[in-house]
Amino acid sequence: MIDFLRGTVAHRETEYVVLDVRGVGYRVFCANPFAVAPKDGKDGGEVTMYIHYQVREDAHLLFGFTSREEQSLFRLLLEVSGIGPKVAIGILAGGRPETIASAIRQENVAFLTKLPGIGKKTAQRMVLDLKDKLGAWTSADDDMAGAGFSLGDTTAAPLGGGAWAEAKAALLALGYTEAEADRAGAAIKPKLQGGETTDAVTKLALQALFQQSMMR
Repeated sequence: MIDFLRGTVAHRETEYVVLDVRGVGYRVFCANPFAVAPKDGKDGGEVTMYIHYQVREDAHLLFGFTSREEQSLFRLLLEVSGIGPKVAIGILAGGRPETIASAIRQENVAFLTKLPGIGKKTAQRMVLDLKDKLGAWTSADDDMAGAGFSLGDTTAAPLGGGAWAEAKAALLALGYTEAEADRAGAAIKPKLQGGETTDAVTKLALQALFQQSMMR
């Protein structure tokens, strides 16, 4: 059983990073590959990823997280009927673990249905199955979730359109500032053709934020 890996990021794609651990490259699927970076922000530094190891008949897969809280929430999400690893990763891409946990505790179905791959019935199952298991999770996000905050509440930046509005809100939920989100929006605007999903726009924005951080 692999609990965590520590190494340098050798490569990034939209769904995973390749973590170089003493010369061995591990493909680790994660919620926001372009947000996986050393704490000091220096390129080439070591990162620690907490791992969920899945064994299937056709593959052995690694899912990675930048915190124990994210790892724990991922495993709880897998207990909900209809949520597999890919959907759980998509959920974590939509907000901080504390925000998602708070929404579940507050029974905020409106918030949960804004997360990738989550419909009303699945959101209701999440509340039913996980609400009591998340009692130890406490944060200021309870007030936000209880007030009905949702990923679609944030005003769209100059890009316009619902996909950017939701992508920007996801960036804010991940801890980026309004100014950082707007800079990412301006950077990716020329790349958008129209019709992109919220998930695709969010990943482009995260990539832009990562590239901007490396230029500082």
